[in-house]
Amino acid sequence: MKPFTYERASSPAEAAAAASRTPGAKFIAGGTNLLDLMKLQIEAPRHLIDVNGLGLDKIEKTNEGGLRIGALVRNTDLAADKRVRKDYAVLSRALLAGASGQLRNKATTAGNLLQRTRCPYFYDTNQPCNKRRPGSGCAAIGGYSRQLGVVGVSDHCIATNPSDMAVAMRVLDAKVETVTAAGAGRSIPMAEFHRLPGDAPHLDTVLAPGELITAVTLPKPIGGQHFYHKVRDRASYAFAVVSIAAVIQKDGSGRVAVGGVAHKPWRVEAAEANMKQGSRAVAAGLMAGARPTHDNAFKVPLVERTLAAVMHEARG
Repeated sequence: MKPFTYERASSPAEAAAAASRTPGAKFIAGGTNLLDLMKLQIEAPRHLIDVNGLGLDKIEKTNEGGLRIGALVRNTDLAADKRVRKDYAVLSRALLAGASGQLRNKATTAGNLLQRTRCPYFYDTNQPCNKRRPGSGCAAIGGYSRQLGVVGVSDHCIATNPSDMAVAMRVLDAKVETVTAAGAGRSIPMAEFHRLPGDAPHLDTVLAPGELITAVTLPKPIGGQHFYHKVRDRASYAFAVVSIAAVIQKDGSGRVAVGGVAHKPWRVEAAEANMKQGSRAVAAGLMAGARPTHDNAFKVPLVERTLAAVMHEARG
C-alpha cells in the first residue's frame, strides 16, 4: 500500500471541496472495497477523506411518500428496516443476497453503488485492463469471460457491475442525491447513474470529480410482489452470474432489472410491456443486441429461465 494523507470532513460540502482541491483524493466510509484495491495497488489515492461523521446515516420519509436513505446507512440496517421490508422488499432481499453479514455491517449505501467490478483481469495488475489503465487493452476479450458481460458491452470492456443493491434500486426507479465540489446539490436517476463502458470504461458513473453521494431516494411504494432471484456458483458470498429484480402486479404487469450481465444494472422498460406474454418475450427485449462470448453465451438463456422462475412464483 502506498503512503497517503488523511482527514475527517465535517460537512458534505467540505468533503466535496476537499476532494476537488486534492488530486487523487478518495472518500472513505466502510472501506470494504477501496481498502482491498489499495492493498493491491489498483487504487492508490494520495489523500483519503473520511465521511463517516457527516450524519448521513438515517432513513427518513420524504414529502412524496417515499424514503430517503442516507449515504452512510449500513447495508445491514437498510435490509432490516421495517419500512424497507414492507414496501420495498426487493431491496431488502437484494441486500441480504450480497456479501456476508460482516461485510454488510460495514458496507454503506453509497459505497455499494460505487464498488468496482470484480473482473479477474481488473484485479490482475499483470494483465492489460482499460478500466484500470485506460488505453492498455482488455485481456478479458479473448480471455476467460464466464462471469463477464453479454449486453451493453464494448470493444474496450466487457466487465460487469457487481452490486446486488443497485439492481433493486434500478427496478424501483431510485434517485441518487449528491453535492458537487461547488457545494450545489443534484439528483441523478438511477437509470443514468452508472455508465456503459463505451470507449471510457474507467469511468464507472456520471459523478464529477469531487462529487459526493449524500443519499438515495425511493419513490412512494409501487405495491405488487417483490422478488430478487440470484443465480451464483455457491449458496452465499458469491457475485451473481445472473440476477433478476422484479416487481409484479396482480394483473401480470411489472418491472424487471437484471444483474450480472452488463456494466450497469440492466433494465429495458420497453421489454416490460411484454410481461403478460411471458418470460420469453420479456427476455428477448432485455437481451436484444447481446454480444456474448463463447464462455458466457449461457447467460442469455439463463436470464429467460431465471425470469420464468420468478414469474411462475408470482403466479403461485
